[in-house]
Amino acid sequence: MPPLRLRVRAGAGVLDRPVRWVAVSELEDPTPFLEGDELVLTTGMRLGPGDAAAYVARLVARGVAGLGFGVGLGHEDVPPAFVEAAERAALPLVEVPRETPFIAIGKAVSELLAAERYEELSAAFTAQGRLTRAALREEGTAAVVERLALEIHGWAALFDDTGTLLSAAGAGADEGAAMAGHEIGRLRAPGAPASLAVSGPSWHVVVQPLGDQPRVRGFLAVGAARPFSPVGHTVVNTAGSLLTLALEQGRARLAVQRRVRTAALRLLLAGDAASAGEVLEAAGPQGAVRVSEADEIPAGPVVVLACEPRDAEALLDALPVFAAPWGPLVVALAPEGDAERVIGLAAAHGRVGVGGPAGPRELATGLDQGRRALASAAPVMRFADLAGQGLLSLVDPGLLEGFASSLLAPLREYGSRADLVESLRAYLECNGHWDAAAQRLGVHRHTLRYRMRRVGELLGRDPDDPAARAELWIALSAPERASGSPRGR
Repeated sequence: MPPLRLRVRAGAGVLDRPVRWVAVSELEDPTPFLEGDELVLTTGMRLGPGDAAAYVARLVARGVAGLGFGVGLGHEDVPPAFVEAAERAALPLVEVPRETPFIAIGKAVSELLAAERYEELSAAFTAQGRLTRAALREEGTAAVVERLALEIHGWAALFDDTGTLLSAAGAGADEGAAMAGHEIGRLRAPGAPASLAVSGPSWHVVVQPLGDQPRVRGFLAVGAARPFSPVGHTVVNTAGSLLTLALEQGRARLAVQRRVRTAALRLLLAGDAASAGEVLEAAGPQGAVRVSEADEIPAGPVVVLACEPRDAEALLDALPVFAAPWGPLVVALAPEGDAERVIGLAAAHGRVGVGGPAGPRELATGLDQGRRALASAAPVMRFADLAGQGLLSLVDPGLLEGFASSLLAPLREYGSRADLVESLRAYLECNGHWDAAAQRLGVHRHTLRYRMRRVGELLGRDPDDPAARAELWIALSAPERASGSPRGR
């Protein structure tokens, strides 16, 4: 810059170093007050030729951009020792004439930085505009990914929330997407970081989730040969926002589709399969709402699944058959020949009750069977298997547990002793035979007779009465059934 009249005295071959600020210091060691990339200005009033090597070495170790030596005050010329030391260390050294105030250099650098920042922001705004126009194209997310790869001079890849690749673009996208796919597993884990950055000698990759926890809609991965600048990160974040919006809109359309499925299911359960098909067809002309084969009503006999998932959306995404939200449950209609595979997929997401095969006019019965089986599912129960569970399997678990707790409470509260409950159990299991029950408990039969008298007094029931025995046996079996224990069944 001619107005500053600076003269290069050393390091002419390395003048391309970035200057991030100007620091004026007359300290013999200014490095504790520097961050790196500064142009250090000094008049050297406290420095002599013997200090040159150590002073330059400290500046180089701190990573300063260069040294400006002001002449005409402490020194009439730049001491040769400083010129030689700077040349050996490849540190740019400029001579600042007395007529050029240090503040003029500071202002010049500040203006250059401001201009550089403005240029970066302008470039970022321009890139954002191109990305936004890409998002409006018919290709949608694929167009945004392609435009992003061009903007960062690298590659970009979009994944869904399961880590499945949706689209990729740019040189090296195949290899980059494969590597990013492994990193996505880390972002899906509990307590995962907000994003991941992985670097090598000639590549730099950033992977970030799209959407907020706990419902992440997908993942964006980008890679380039150079580290991403602040402008680069801004462009990537813009693309991430556009892709998140597109994915959210897709989820909104999917929510409408599922409400339509629920309406169709209501008609199916009423025996009106023709109207159910018309509802699905009218709601999604040319695929506007219907987005998969799971919107097709199965032909022929089906197996009705009553599912209680941990995450209803995840289950609905995973099932390849017609399925719809039904209150707190998800109801699925699996073709009879594919039922076992669908049951396995559903069981991976929670509990499943399986009804018997049902025709078009038997779906309500199939759903009722599935819901009854669901009460005993851990995680899967088939209605056909309930017959082997006995009469208790047909009783609501909540009601049964309440009945048992109320009936047996006097025994459990009696002196905080559990031997009365176990004595009653052994007596009933041995069909009222004193010797067999006493031997099972390891007590004398007179002890058992005393305990059973106490049981009768506390419960107000005669254990030898058949009706009382039935009630007591049901009460003793209830907690075992709730816990999944086979004892007493």
